[in-house]
Amino acid sequence: MASSANATARPVLQAVKPRRFNQRKKALILLIVSAAIIVAVFAVGTALTDQAIKTSFGSQNIPPCPAHPFGTDWMGRDMFARTFKGLSISIVIGLLASLISTAIALVLGFLTASVGKWLDAVVNFLVNTMMGLPHLLLLVLICVALGKGAFGVLVAVAITHWPSMTRLIRGEVLQLKNENYVLISRKLGHNPIKVAVKHMLPHILPLVIVSFVLLFPHAILHEASVTFLGFGLTPEQPGIGVVLSESLKYITMGMWWLAVLPGASLLIIVVLFDRIGDGLKKLIDPHNAQG
Repeated sequence: MASSANATARPVLQAVKPRRFNQRKKALILLIVSAAIIVAVFAVGTALTDQAIKTSFGSQNIPPCPAHPFGTDWMGRDMFARTFKGLSISIVIGLLASLISTAIALVLGFLTASVGKWLDAVVNFLVNTMMGLPHLLLLVLICVALGKGAFGVLVAVAITHWPSMTRLIRGEVLQLKNENYVLISRKLGHNPIKVAVKHMLPHILPLVIVSFVLLFPHAILHEASVTFLGFGLTPEQPGIGVVLSESLKYITMGMWWLAVLPGASLLIIVVLFDRIGDGLKKLIDPHNAQG
């Protein structure tokens, strides 16, 4: 009976292993392709800085064509250059804001679970307060208080995206505090900071990396939203929110390409960041690669 059961289980295991490998390989390929596209968009947008603000009144309101893939606007500016420049600005702001938010969440998450109950109560109060406020309204208020512009948007996005990650990290650290190796390290008299860095951080680092990547879509969309409403980047900066805001008045005149193509490009970038986060999750946790 045992030999027959082993013989039956062996083909099943052989069928599962290639599937897991294929899923992880697919996730890796998708991650690399998505990252390559985002890097290419950033590089093209950076290279087209001058073209994004260059006017040509002899080439006004041209629909998409080989010379102008995204058409031109009412000032003859190339919409392809403006869109890619706007996306490159959004990528930079999203990167910096996500880094700052992740650093804040990592520090607070460890402190609340390691230092004491009083700090845990204070940080929990801040997290609940931040998550209870209307997010977009808070972004607008911070941008206005800091004088708008790229700096205001960066700070606003950075200091409003840490609460959810802080709560997630805090929960993981609280679980790790009761592990035997952590308790033994503390009994040996090791410094709490050393215990956190040496024994806890390696376990939650994959979670932090995935959360960091998944912050990108939120940061980019919120930057574009605030700028679209007129409280973010200035009109002199060809941000994607500026491009979409300026194009609204011309849609009724039949110039659909001024809003549709930049908006679709922004959506693609957001989806690519989401795919990168999903790919990282599958690569870090093999159980996710079985689905």
